[in-house]
Amino acid sequence: MTSGPSRQQDALADWLRIRTQISWPCWSGARTDAGASARDGFRDFFTATRGSRDAEGTEQVLTALDLALADAERGRQLSFALMANWQRTVLRRASADFRTVPAFAKGGRERYGLAPDTRARFERCLAESPQPDLVLPSRAARTYLDVLFFHPFEDGNARAAMLALAFILAREGVPLDQVHPLQATRWADDAEGAADLAALLGTLITAAESRLSNRRQS
Repeated sequence: MTSGPSRQQDALADWLRIRTQISWPCWSGARTDAGASARDGFRDFFTATRGSRDAEGTEQVLTALDLALADAERGRQLSFALMANWQRTVLRRASADFRTVPAFAKGGRERYGLAPDTRARFERCLAESPQPDLVLPSRAARTYLDVLFFHPFEDGNARAAMLALAFILAREGVPLDQVHPLQATRWADDAEGAADLAALLGTLITAAESRLSNRRQS
């Protein structure tokens, strides 16, 4: 969404200001090679939230999800070019370039500014997704919020953020069978909310691994 009020605080600047100051929670979850036996919570999420009102769009985003998961399996690094390839499928367009004007969301309540180095800063943030000294739920939450608040594409940024989240988890072989609890409004200046998202992700990952382990033992 790229139209809205002309005078407004820059939510992207707010996010970049707090991004390095967030007190990310600890997590000691185990790693599980889920394979084909784990339920795909992201597929369920996209089908449930879009299927009844946009069958064609649902098919497109599920195809993009397949691309993201395949890229994760190949061990590829997250980048704007990689995400743009998924986004072309999501939007069914020949190209998905980085936005060229300030963007707005939440009914115009959040404005995401644009500077000459915005795309480069976004690339640097994406490159931090494998950061070894930060636990997986926090890295995944941070990347998800990076996509939301950089708002890199002209359209479909919420879907892009969810695809990036799926990619981060899949790259480390971590299943997530429930995604719906993540569906909440996120604000760029809310450091506690970012930490809470990471904690929620940790809980969902641990619960998914437990359910998968129980199914395998039964």
